[in-house]
Amino acid sequence: MTQHSPKRILVTGAAGFIGFHLSQALLARGNTVIGLDNLNDYYDVSLKEARLNQLINKPYFEFVKINLADRSAMEGLFAEKEFDVVINLAAQAGVRYSLTNPHAYVDANLVGFMNILEGCRHQKVKHLVYASSSSVYGANTSMPFSVHDNIDHPVSLYAASKKANELMAHTYSHLYGLPTTGLRFFTVYGPWGRPDMALFLFTRAILAGEPIDVFNHGRMRRDFTYIDDIVEGVIRTADHTATSDPNWSGDHPDPGSSAAPYRIYNIGNNTPVELMSLIATLENALGKKAKKNMLPIQPGDVPATWANVDALIQDVGFKPETPIEVGVQRFVDWYRNYYRC
Repeated sequence: MTQHSPKRILVTGAAGFIGFHLSQALLARGNTVIGLDNLNDYYDVSLKEARLNQLINKPYFEFVKINLADRSAMEGLFAEKEFDVVINLAAQAGVRYSLTNPHAYVDANLVGFMNILEGCRHQKVKHLVYASSSSVYGANTSMPFSVHDNIDHPVSLYAASKKANELMAHTYSHLYGLPTTGLRFFTVYGPWGRPDMALFLFTRAILAGEPIDVFNHGRMRRDFTYIDDIVEGVIRTADHTATSDPNWSGDHPDPGSSAAPYRIYNIGNNTPVELMSLIATLENALGKKAKKNMLPIQPGDVPATWANVDALIQDVGFKPETPIEVGVQRFVDWYRNYYRC
């Protein structure tokens, strides 16, 4: 990565999977990082605390425990600190969880993001980068998914909340000239990953000799993207402040850019992998076969994802390329070491 002058960067969700890795990478290149998290119990809090413990004593890292939806606390944070760049990764995650806990998504992903936008506007932050999701493509079936595609048919409230973030960001880019960049992440995996994700669930079950739930009878395809590639993509796009697109036209509006300083990028491996292939790769890495419980597709799930990353390559010269075999082995090595199994 290119060395830049030290910037003060707010990373929300710093105790989360992506936020933890991103904070490490930013600190390693000399940035000052203020890491925000509310350490909620959506999944094992001890894993979040263990990630945070890797960061907490590093020079130029400061942790603040705040809930994004707490308007007065967020106003106080932006009033007290000055940020050059804000990278918003904090969100209520998970497609299936949104079916049973919809209000959590409104609080974190809508109210929380509103507080981020207002903070950035009033403090004149130079660039807001925020996590969107491949789930925004919803019912789209034309592959690979492109940032130039219409995304008006989400199939989960989680996806709808992420599309709403993109629309809210565009409004602030248009009204206040706030440069915003939305990043649609495609199935992120790797060491320190989320326990609610398939790779983590499968690894735990296989090692315990328990069956794994294989949805859509194994016919799911996902563009699995290794964490280091996600982090590289986030940093490169954060360094590349969003600008207006001189070719944008209201007659033929391009969803991926705007006359305002607004950009959307996919960050994905551009190589969809069938679920059964992922399982076989994991079995090889673990040296143990899985017992499979074949199930139909779940409500809110999409059968396939595949990222078109042409815009990312064109604008920041980066394309994720870590092979699934390499990434899965690194995850397994971390898992065995962390859980001593």
